[in-house]
Amino acid sequence: MALKVGDTVPHFTAISLDGSAFDSKDLLGKKPIVLYFYPKDNTPGCTAQACGFRDQYEEFKELGAEVIGVSADSPKSHQKFSKQYQLPFVLLSDTTNQLRKLFGVPNDLFGLLPGRATYVIDGEGKVQMIFDSVFGVAHIGKALNYLKKLR
Repeated sequence: MALKVGDTVPHFTAISLDGSAFDSKDLLGKKPIVLYFYPKDNTPGCTAQACGFRDQYEEFKELGAEVIGVSADSPKSHQKFSKQYQLPFVLLSDTTNQLRKLFGVPNDLFGLLPGRATYVIDGEGKVQMIFDSVFGVAHIGKALNYLKKLR
């Protein structure tokens, strides 16, 4: 069952790019989170999206938010991707698609590719915005504008 606007994000765990355990309890309900799901490291659209979040990262931080990227890539792939593009935010490995299913991220292109969706979660852990679009760079502006409205 997909999360909808107004839903409280349930507790989840995942593996971070450095191989450590990420526990949503450490952030959920404490600060706004921009959680974005993307298909694959090192593909043109996903790289542009990650670099867009990187380039605007300070604006997200000024708004009190943390950015987290999620794909099915391994922690090792995430490490290389993050290092190559100097990404200042956490990337989570969702190799079993557990998080994708938890959030209800739809597939793109007739179900052939993992979907691309961004969730803006407020400081109380509630989903405030869901943006689902194959155009990765559009996600950055949508999330920033929504966070500004939340203030």
